[in-house]
Amino acid sequence: MNSPHQSRWMAAIPWLFVLLWSSGFIGSKLGVPYAEPFTFLTMRYCIVLAILVPISLISRAPWPAGKGQMMHVAFAGLLIHALYLSGCVWALKLGLPAGVVSLIVSMQPLFTAAFAGVALGERVLPRQWMGLALGFIGTIMVVAHKMGSGVTFIMTVPAIAALVGITAGTMWQKRHCPAFDLRTSTVVQYAASLIITAILAVTTETMQVQWSGQFVFALLWVALVLSIGAITLLNYLIKSGTAVNVASLFYTVPAVTAIMAWGIFGETLTGLALVGMVVAVLGVWLARGR
Repeated sequence: MNSPHQSRWMAAIPWLFVLLWSSGFIGSKLGVPYAEPFTFLTMRYCIVLAILVPISLISRAPWPAGKGQMMHVAFAGLLIHALYLSGCVWALKLGLPAGVVSLIVSMQPLFTAAFAGVALGERVLPRQWMGLALGFIGTIMVVAHKMGSGVTFIMTVPAIAALVGITAGTMWQKRHCPAFDLRTSTVVQYAASLIITAILAVTTETMQVQWSGQFVFALLWVALVLSIGAITLLNYLIKSGTAVNVASLFYTVPAVTAIMAWGIFGETLTGLALVGMVVAVLGVWLARGR
């Protein structure tokens, strides 16, 4: 039985994850002006591996058992890290407004709920469906003022790929990787993702970097806080909760990111967005209900 202190910590983990995950969008916005997207991701993954590989070896953490388990962990990592993040940054590079990217990716909880029964045998309750719908409506309200014109279908393709990646990745990991060590499995996932982003950087970008204090801060932030901290919490949530419960948390990310962008960059925060934040949080509360 968990102590009151442990219970409070367990209850705080989902919201700590949302806070850290949302900060990744701010860190990327700070860093991308100084390096092309895939170059930025490649450097980020290299830093993560430089930290986690020694930790895994020194602590003698167990690696995924057998080639099959290793492949499952790596494939989940490719979907969650390589496809999701690459899709987001590529859509932004094509000119898709950040609000539209956020809106497309925020459909993940609905996609997860739609396929959770078939893929994972999870039952989605009526209350959860209501929560998912409210969360989506709240997200639209948060990003509505950021929707831009001139959007073409080609721009949306990478964002849709990112949506598929984060949805399929969390469900694949939930089904095929029920038990693994967070240290070594994260190494496997980032190593596999590094191969993809490095190839994309070499073949599509100049790989030139404008070094500055802001760029170094942004790179270290997304590598340490997001790629290690937030991803560790995400892996823990996937192992301990249902896919729908985990996915529903992503509805609050646009709202938290909007608040951060307002405080750091002075971006507009409309009354509609504030109401949308409340609606999104209510939706998540309903979706996570048992």
